[in-house]
Amino acid sequence: MVVIGALMLILTGVGLWLQHEDAEDGFIVLALLQGALYLVAVALTWRGGFSRRGLVAILVVAVAMRAGVLLAPPYLSDDIYRYVWDGRVQAAGINPYRYIPIDPHLAVLRDDAIFPNINRRTYAPTIYPPVAEVIYFIATRLHDSVTGMKATLVGLELAGVVLLLRLLALLRLPRERILAYAWHPLALWEFAGSGHIDAAVVCFVALALWARRRGLAWLTGGAIAAAALVKFYPAILLPALYRRWDWKLLVAAAVTAIVAYLPFLGAGSAVLGYLPDYVKGEELVSGSGFFLWSLVEHVAPSLRTLGATPYLALAAAALLALAIDAIRKDRAADHYIASATGLTVVAMVLLSPHYPWYFAWLVPFLCFAPRPSVLYLTVACPLLYFVPGGADPEGTRALYEAAIYCPFAALACLELWRRRGARTGASWIGAQS
Repeated sequence: MVVIGALMLILTGVGLWLQHEDAEDGFIVLALLQGALYLVAVALTWRGGFSRRGLVAILVVAVAMRAGVLLAPPYLSDDIYRYVWDGRVQAAGINPYRYIPIDPHLAVLRDDAIFPNINRRTYAPTIYPPVAEVIYFIATRLHDSVTGMKATLVGLELAGVVLLLRLLALLRLPRERILAYAWHPLALWEFAGSGHIDAAVVCFVALALWARRRGLAWLTGGAIAAAALVKFYPAILLPALYRRWDWKLLVAAAVTAIVAYLPFLGAGSAVLGYLPDYVKGEELVSGSGFFLWSLVEHVAPSLRTLGATPYLALAAAALLALAIDAIRKDRAADHYIASATGLTVVAMVLLSPHYPWYFAWLVPFLCFAPRPSVLYLTVACPLLYFVPGGADPEGTRALYEAAIYCPFAALACLELWRRRGARTGASWIGAQS
């Protein structure tokens, strides 16, 4: 493990050099190689048996990797400039949903470091939900800079790691399994590197999972609502965390949502920000932006006239079935983590995001069940960097998506087959005894 840790640190340094040289393709290849090395580390640590010193070494390597990356400028994404801008706008007493960055009302806030780097600054208001906006405000009051924003988000990530360690202890699982999160290249480059707000999602989801295990329904509901108000998709976890006839979680989630939105309601319907236009731009309304539906449309072009409606209906039915199963099994002591993992993975595969950092919130679940399919999905998703986001009329993205999702599907089928075989074998043994 010492050798692997040293190699991870060396590759991190090489990655920073490639970023400095703007060798984009080389950096993506390096991230994939680092992912392969990470898989070896996960395999070596999974059964535990490490001393306390070994756990400390795992955490030290994780911190060391992040330290250098944190101080480097963001690479392959400029989202963080919008974060800093939104925090600055709020500090000026202005609702961030009201104006686009280039609006004359905000002219006094412009500078040479942040404003010129804001994406979509000439036509798009902010897209982020209210809890994300609160984080931006707090971060910029601590230090109004890109590095300050990244430091805040890495701090939230660190809090998430502490909560994951506490949850591993509660479940009587080896704490060394935290390596499955702490050494993952996706978390390293997307949070300490690009400074994506999804680090806050990791923190709040970890808090919700820990609180659920402790039986703290109010905190569970508030935490999962906070996660969903950073990025909307963690709301899919509600059925996995919910206990039948326990109204406290739902009330806490609803109250959290109301309180979070209250300061921004002056913007009216604009409180949704750029989200509706973003959905259209990513071809999610037409359906072409969903990988699975795009395959169906390729086989049956006549279905393109239907848009995304049939696919969304089928996806909703699949997720509803998983949600019902999660609620039905809520009495099992720790089944909620397995249900949460299943809902999260299926939702993200059905959504098939066009950007790697959308997969980062899957990584914490690997600490509890390192399914080969999910490990591959999270390690391979940087392939999406080879294709620009947004519309893809030439279908180039589909080739890279196939390289991500086809092996994932094969591994998932193998896992299901083995699980079914194990259950069948157990039933046969029980019948013979």
